[in-house]
This record gives sequence, structure tokens and C-alpha cells, in this order.
Amino acid sequence: MTKNKDKVAIVSTSLGSGGAERFAALLSFMLEKLDFEVHNIIINDAVDYEYSGKLLNLGQQGKNYSFLFRKITKGVLLHRYLNENEITNIIDNRPRNHLIREIITKWIYGKRKKQYVVHSYKLDNYFPKSVFWARILYQNTDKIICVSYSIEEKIRQDFGLKNTITIHNPHSFPKKIEFKNQDLNSDKYIMFLGRFDEKVKNFSLMLEAFSISKIYHKGYHLLLMGNGPDLGFIQEKIKMLQIEPFVKILPFKSNPFEQVQHAKFTVLTSHYEGFPLSIVESLALGTPVIAVDCNSGPREIINHEQNGLLVENENPEAFAKAMNRLIDDSVLYDFCKKNASKSVEHLSLSTISKQWESVLS
Repeated sequence: MTKNKDKVAIVSTSLGSGGAERFAALLSFMLEKLDFEVHNIIINDAVDYEYSGKLLNLGQQGKNYSFLFRKITKGVLLHRYLNENEITNIIDNRPRNHLIREIITKWIYGKRKKQYVVHSYKLDNYFPKSVFWARILYQNTDKIICVSYSIEEKIRQDFGLKNTITIHNPHSFPKKIEFKNQDLNSDKYIMFLGRFDEKVKNFSLMLEAFSISKIYHKGYHLLLMGNGPDLGFIQEKIKMLQIEPFVKILPFKSNPFEQVQHAKFTVLTSHYEGFPLSIVESLALGTPVIAVDCNSGPREIINHEQNGLLVENENPEAFAKAMNRLIDDSVLYDFCKKNASKSVEHLSLSTISKQWESVLS
């Protein structure tokens, strides 16, 4: 790396499983291609995705310390690292829901250029409830990067902040995946991939809709791939609905593209989202999507009956009907599949990179 490169730190909770974490990994590659010197700084010790640039893993520091002293140690190390590496620009990719911590973090960041990314429509994860304190923390930030237009509109409406911009999450992988798992070729399934978190992803709706649809009588399984705190809840719900023979649960995989491309379609039933990469990547691989019309993201990605189906939220009967429709109506399905990859061409890594370059220049 040459000394004259602009130095950017991407600060994230981790590089472990999750949409925001995958985004951080993709962003590191985008910025390196734009000739920035990239520093990945993670708070917790979890690295599942490949990344580009240097890594400071604060999660490995002070493991034997008390909770408070460990937090202080991470703050001191972060402050020192930013100074010693002469970081000029910070992209904060974390949830920011603790006021005192964020006041301290703002002091640590100092006068460097700052971009704060907001990944969820649930703004409580990123802003204090007080409009006064939200403005104190964010009004002088260089940019608040929103991953959907709906999020940007809500921030402007709720907090009166004007320094916002929408940059969608990108996708990046080969358009055609070579199948290595021969079992997939004989298996018919629909698929969810993401974090096993009931409060966000609403597996109750997903599993109830699958049960109501009875598409398992047509030979289709539901494949759930991911990890998270509510695996036990999901397993109990599957038992309660008596659909155990028809639901398969697989662990998180950083590159699930082979499974996604072979799926009939993928599903999303979240209470709320940001700009779900699982939908974008499914479409990019030519696999249609059925998603609820939650805030936010799906309606900015899915064109109803063009690349998938957008369904009223909190309505398992409507979602079950959509499942059967996409299986039974071959004309509709083929049309959605044909349009899928083209519908997200504007979200390619190269296109989104240009938007980030404009913000950081």
C-alpha cells in the first residue's frame, strides 16, 4: 500500500453471519478497488466472511477482564489504532443504541470524516429516542447512509436530519454457479437464509404459511439455512405444526449460492428489515422471491409478478396462497425467473461502488 492513499476504517460489530456483516465485507472489497487503504475494525470476535484490507479484532482483546474494563480497553485500543494508522475517514456500520457509549465513541472518532450506516427500519437500533440527542450526535456527521429510501424518509421525518443519502446494498458473485452437491439436483425445495431471530424474521408466519400451503404434498421441502438465538423456538414450532418431515435446517454458510440457485424460490416473512441482501442475492442468481411487504426493503427490490411476489404482511393465508401460485402457475414462474437477475443489475458491486466513491470523495 502506498502512503498517499486515503485511509478508511469500517467499524462493525463483527464479520460474522448477518446481512450488515456481509455488507461490511463487500464494502471492504469495493473500497480497495477504489484505491483506499482499508482497515476493518470489529468489536466482537467473529469472522465468517472474506474481507479485504487490514483487520483489528477488538473482540480478542481483554477476554479475561471484567465487562466494564473490557469495554474501556476496547475504547483505548480503538483510539490508539485510529491515531497510529492516521485514519482519515470512518464508516460506522454498527447498531448504535446506547447513548453514553455513542457519546464516547464520537469523542474517540474526533474530527475525522464520518459516515454512519443505518441497516434497519427499526431506528431504535441506530438512534436515541430523544430527537434532541439524535441531532447532537448526527447533525454534523458527513453523511448518514441509509440502505433504503424508506429508511431515509423515516429519519428525515422523525429527527429532521437532512444529511442523509440512500445507497442500497450490493451483490457480488458469479452469475452462474457450478453445482457440486449432486443431491440438490433431485431435491425440490423453497428456501430461507438468514439469522434465526423470531423478533425480526417472524418464523411463526413463515412456518404457518408453509403448513397451510401444503406444498409438501407436491414434493417441496422448506430449507432453512442460518444460525441465531431462536433455533430452539423454530424447532418447537415445526413440531407443533407437525411438519418435521418437510423442513430441513442447515447451519450458516458464508457462500450459500449453490443452494439458493437451485431453490424453486426463496422466502422472507420479516416484521421489519432494512435492505435484505438475501433477496438481492437470490434474484441475482435467477431465483424468484416471495416476501412480505414489510418496512423496509422488499418493495424497493421486488416488482410484484415481475421477479417475484409481494404479499401483505402478517397474513399467513395470503403467503400460503402465494407459495402455491408460484409453484402451480408455470407461466408466471418462468416470467419471474427470466426477469430475476436483470431486475437487480443496478445493484451490482461496480454500480454501488461509484455511489460510495462519490460520498467519500
